[in-house]
Amino acid sequence: MKKSHPIRRVLLASAATVSGIVLLLSLKPATDSSSASAQGAAQGAAAAQESPQGGAAAAGTSTVTGAATQTEYGVVQVRLTVANGKITKAEAVQAPHGGTSDQKTALSVPKLNQEVVATQSADITSVTGATYTSGGYKKSLQSAIDKMKAAGANTAAPSQSSAAAAPAAQAKTVTGNVATTMYGPVQVRITVANGKITKAEAVQAPSGGTSDQKTALAIPKLNQEAVAAGNANIDSVSSATYTSGGYKQSLQSALDKAGG
Repeated sequence: MKKSHPIRRVLLASAATVSGIVLLLSLKPATDSSSASAQGAAQGAAAAQESPQGGAAAAGTSTVTGAATQTEYGVVQVRLTVANGKITKAEAVQAPHGGTSDQKTALSVPKLNQEVVATQSADITSVTGATYTSGGYKKSLQSAIDKMKAAGANTAAPSQSSAAAAPAAQAKTVTGNVATTMYGPVQVRITVANGKITKAEAVQAPSGGTSDQKTALAIPKLNQEAVAAGNANIDSVSSATYTSGGYKQSLQSALDKAGG
């Protein structure tokens, strides 16, 4: 067949067209695969950037559960939540229940939980009327704190010193008005930081005779309750009613001065 024959030209053109289509089809999957690989790599990089953030947040907080303590009315067990070496939450995962124990547990456990966060230790006051529960709580609490220390949870992070310096600079001390009682004056001074009572103390309290004993019994409890409650709505101490009443009056005036 001659090179210039019409049929020859048609056959050559058709062959060229088919070859072009085959070439395009063979290139397309490679392009898609390359694109998919690029997208997968980008997603992997994004995930790699997010995971350290999530890991850091999880590592900053830990939970420690103390040993279960058997009391005359039931088992008490305390669990602590710790962040950067500080107790941020305390709770009783087990406590006496049934009969009058329900009422005593409801009365005592919330107060004990608050005191733990306020004092950051097991040196807390037993709740009147719930002596056994309070004793079991403190034993389990101490074991949780021991575990916390053993795990190194009480080690302050390097950045914590600078973070602690800021609240300290904002702390202020306010002294309440003198409250006159039947047995002598009571006057309370509080230290406030970031709107929270961090310390309470009585600069004046009844003294002399039996008042010395009552003051020594009542004032430490009232100081702790003021810090735990953050307000003047605290319980009076039995056998020191007048001192407790004067304390609360002076505490309220100090809070008014502090704007709290």
